[in-house]
Amino acid sequence: MDQFIASLADGLLLGFVYGLAAMGLTLIFGVMDVINLAHGPIIALGMFAVFFLGPPGLGLHPYVALLVVAVLGLIFGAIIYFISVHRILDGPHLSSLLSTFSVNMMIIGVGTAIFTTTPKNMDFSIGGLAFWALNIPFTRLVGAFIAVLVAAALYVFLYRTQQGKAIRAVANNRAASELMGIPSTMTLALSFGIGTMLAAVSGAIIATFFSFSILSGGVYELKSFVIVVLGGLGNPTGALLGGLILGALEGIVPVFLPVSWVPVIEFVLFVLILMYRPNGLFGGGRS
Repeated sequence: MDQFIASLADGLLLGFVYGLAAMGLTLIFGVMDVINLAHGPIIALGMFAVFFLGPPGLGLHPYVALLVVAVLGLIFGAIIYFISVHRILDGPHLSSLLSTFSVNMMIIGVGTAIFTTTPKNMDFSIGGLAFWALNIPFTRLVGAFIAVLVAAALYVFLYRTQQGKAIRAVANNRAASELMGIPSTMTLALSFGIGTMLAAVSGAIIATFFSFSILSGGVYELKSFVIVVLGGLGNPTGALLGGLILGALEGIVPVFLPVSWVPVIEFVLFVLILMYRPNGLFGGGRS
């Protein structure tokens, strides 16, 4: 029982960060119907950004470096939007898939050439919490707290600010929002930038937990797809809850089965949700 509780707690804390990563993916889809296949490499770039800004590089505290990573992720996302997404936004879905997949391959190719595929490690620790059966590193607790804080900030931005309401208006009806004077192109670029920022920040948080390479983002991209389907396409709140479900699953399964069964069960769940609840457990929706 002690092992079960400890493993579940660790999984839930990771689930918050998984949910944050998936929120970036589902936000982009919810606003512009684009599935961003460059999501994984962007997560990996967030890992490398905090690595080079942090103690191994420029010496910033990793949690201070997160602010820089967020700004860089926002700018990088807007650049990707204008270069690879804007021109094919009204085209077939396959066009956007191929375009973002091209960005995926370019980031991995350039990243492999520059960083190689040798795993990097932040070697960062701020102690831990020992209580009853729990022995939780503070990096997990802080990471989960930051994920919740960012998710709350996103909610406030989307529902309480003029620019956030503009994003929701463009998501619901782009043509009508343009008639009302909302600049849809800049709004869509901002949306893509925010989605990319969430992916980069989640990658930076994960880098404080585990070692990583330029290829590490692919694993978290697959998890994000599972979470997005669980929570409902285009539903950022559902993505966070879906992340908790996936994190709990990752915590519980290794207690009873070999850890190699975790991805098998995750993707069985993925297929079952697609078959029987295609709108997700919490319902799909626009931002």
